[in-house]
Amino acid sequence: MSQFNAAHFQTVEAAREYLEALRWGGERVCPHCGSLNSFATKKAGIYRCREKECRKDFSVTTKSVMESSHIKLHIWLQAFYLMASSKKGVSSHQLHRAIGVTYKTAWFLSHRIREAMRAGGLVAPMGGEGSIVEADETYFGNVPESKRRTKTTSGRPFTKSGRTGPSNKRAIVSLVERGGNVRSFHVAVADASTVAGIVTANIHHETRLHTDESRLYTKVGAHFATHETINHSHKEYARGDVTTNSVEGYFSIFKRGMKGVYQHCAEKHLHRYLSEYDFRYNHRVKLGYNDGERADLAIKGAAGKRLTYRQSH
Repeated sequence: MSQFNAAHFQTVEAAREYLEALRWGGERVCPHCGSLNSFATKKAGIYRCREKECRKDFSVTTKSVMESSHIKLHIWLQAFYLMASSKKGVSSHQLHRAIGVTYKTAWFLSHRIREAMRAGGLVAPMGGEGSIVEADETYFGNVPESKRRTKTTSGRPFTKSGRTGPSNKRAIVSLVERGGNVRSFHVAVADASTVAGIVTANIHHETRLHTDESRLYTKVGAHFATHETINHSHKEYARGDVTTNSVEGYFSIFKRGMKGVYQHCAEKHLHRYLSEYDFRYNHRVKLGYNDGERADLAIKGAAGKRLTYRQSH
């Protein structure tokens, strides 16, 4: 395929050198102890830490989602590129056809790449003085029958026996900074206390908060510089610069991809799919990233993360 003409997509050795440059730059770092003091062993790509307390062997994939994998490194890089460059995602079936691996291997790759795309560590609050953050919730996919509820969080029965609206669907809360990044959360129930906890923990208090008319945001909105709302039930979608079009646009990309590309997603994996869509949205062309740069950032994100067969999700 034409997008795989680069050397690091062609051979294991070129892929290893490319990964080492991305992860370590000019200095090898022992992932076990953090030492810069190591030497190459007789086996290509394997190094040994010189520190007396460590003396462990390592490679560029040690302590990453690629560790202990039998998949060739250039195949890993091809998969990273495809996952990072497909706006609405790429299914495991499509992945296995494109890079010539089995479906089981493609499924293994895709979930580990989603883990690499997950934002890790401490993150600063979104927004700030003069900034706008839009907050909204959506519902995607049915919950298992054993977990289905018959009443709303306020104790009232669901309308139409739960066949429409948010009843017994998986709740997602997303925050989008106008012209910036998104953060999405899969929650058990999108009630006022859950939404308030997410909003206050992730948005700077000097931010202008934009939401729809939902009462979930009524109390928490008082903690911000302003809380401005759009009344969708009255067919109002913008009033000056007050709108939730950015977060609605994100939901549109997510749902089109999940329905049209992935089609099925177990609830235990939903948070990882959200990480994938968040990652691509946060590194989109409008923010100055191309497909190659997006793939490189995903590869860098693989360091320090593991996802083994024994982990259920």
